[in-house]
Amino acid sequence: MQGFFDFINALNAVMLGVPMLLFLLTVGVLFTLWSGFCQFRSLTHGVGLLTGKWTGSEGEGAISHFQALSAALSATVGLGNIAGVAIAVELGGPGAVFWMILIGLVGMALKTVEVTLAMLYRDTSDPDNPHGGTMWVAKRGLPELWGGFAKAGPLIGAAFTLPLILFALTGGNMFQAWSVSDTTREYFGVAPYITGGILAVVVGLVIIGGIKRIGMIAGTFVPIMCVIYIIAGLFVLYTNAAELPGVISLIFTSAFSPTEGVGAFTGASFGVAFIFGMKRALFSSEAGLGSAPIAHSAVKTKEPITEGVVAGLEPFIDTVVVCSITALVILSSGVWQRDAAGQWDTAPAFTQSAAGWTVGTTALPSGEWNDGDQVFVVAEADGVRQRIYGNVDGDEIEWRNVAATAAPTFSEPGLYADYTGATLTAKAFDSGADGLGKWMVTLAVWLFAISTMITWSYYGEQGVIYLLGQRWVMPYRIAWCVLIFVTCLGFIRTSGELDSISTVALGFMLIINLPVMLILGSKAMKQYKDYFRRIKEGDITPAK
Repeated sequence: MQGFFDFINALNAVMLGVPMLLFLLTVGVLFTLWSGFCQFRSLTHGVGLLTGKWTGSEGEGAISHFQALSAALSATVGLGNIAGVAIAVELGGPGAVFWMILIGLVGMALKTVEVTLAMLYRDTSDPDNPHGGTMWVAKRGLPELWGGFAKAGPLIGAAFTLPLILFALTGGNMFQAWSVSDTTREYFGVAPYITGGILAVVVGLVIIGGIKRIGMIAGTFVPIMCVIYIIAGLFVLYTNAAELPGVISLIFTSAFSPTEGVGAFTGASFGVAFIFGMKRALFSSEAGLGSAPIAHSAVKTKEPITEGVVAGLEPFIDTVVVCSITALVILSSGVWQRDAAGQWDTAPAFTQSAAGWTVGTTALPSGEWNDGDQVFVVAEADGVRQRIYGNVDGDEIEWRNVAATAAPTFSEPGLYADYTGATLTAKAFDSGADGLGKWMVTLAVWLFAISTMITWSYYGEQGVIYLLGQRWVMPYRIAWCVLIFVTCLGFIRTSGELDSISTVALGFMLIINLPVMLILGSKAMKQYKDYFRRIKEGDITPAK
């Protein structure tokens, strides 16, 4: 498996490197300025559409504005907000939070444009089951600009569906299932395969019903989940209020300067903070990916821009509000740079083997450990402060190999419990009230994960329909549920591996969707400006 993850990491370094993330940020700023700060329209007119102040739920489609937003949010407000933010802070440090919020704000413009384009070019041949997304935008929109795209457009659409399906299977499925199983094992001792079996059955029962059932369930559970999670987060921040001024200052200073490692935190440079903050915001809000427009394309409306404006609320709710609360809870709790849970009198020595440097098997120092727990030590390897992982086996630790040109040296003789993703967030919530993380975060993890998995199953399903046709939907749904169970059998081990496998397809989606948005962006901007011109001139008026 190590060779597999080395390949994935090398691929991610290219596809989600600084140039790609800067490209994403640039496109977001471009549409922000072109639209005259459409973020403001989403926060005002978008809310009016959801509350019924402005009409919009007429015309072809299957679900309302609120259901479409809830369905899309069920894919974004999920473990990206709990486990994803924890990974960003754990690996990128406090500075990652600054970049995460920034991409959330410009992501509002990206989401408005990509959803508007999806509405303009969606397939409504079956009004009760519309199809839309980047693949349909490429297929129908690009040929309008140039006849040479008549054949290339459908092929570009097909090319987009491949990473779409891959990310659905990894980030939308495996990431969710593994995080739930890990948190449930940590707090309740439930074997991961049992969690995987339960998740597979529950998700399977929902996705058989299609987008109408997904929209109905999402419209019920997502608002409730968001409110409960935000209230619990604000409570923890209230109890840690004395730490907040220092935390906020640390976020800004760390965003532009190297962050020194303390305790369990190994440290992160400006570049690392930038990459992890942008990646986690992208993973969480999906702005610019072209995925959320698939859910929005099912909305019932005769004005395409209305759904684009409503969709702009997604990154604000998801990243600017929910992700920020999670990040502040983690940072104010101090759990991200926690002290060692065990201590050796003398740190073990490294020896060289054919597979690299290792400490082999060592005795377990005193502390509260459970068989199977993942642990780590902090060591210097080739001048870099990093973690070296092992697993508790009875009274011993079995260590993994580390690649280095010279023998690594321990930074300190302490042994740390590894809190991966959602478990780290849960431990942070425990700082507000004992057991809050255990019960509230575990419940949120289950509900968020299920809602995300059912929505992303629909996204991947739409890619399958575009590529292979309707007859492959049921085999895809069965494979989706089987993968949930298989993921919980233990081949993903660390936060780094979880981050790698859940983001592998993001770069490929961006490299197709962003150019399509730029090429057809004038179409969306024309619709946007025309719609608000008609409101200004009184052609469109508030609902009676």
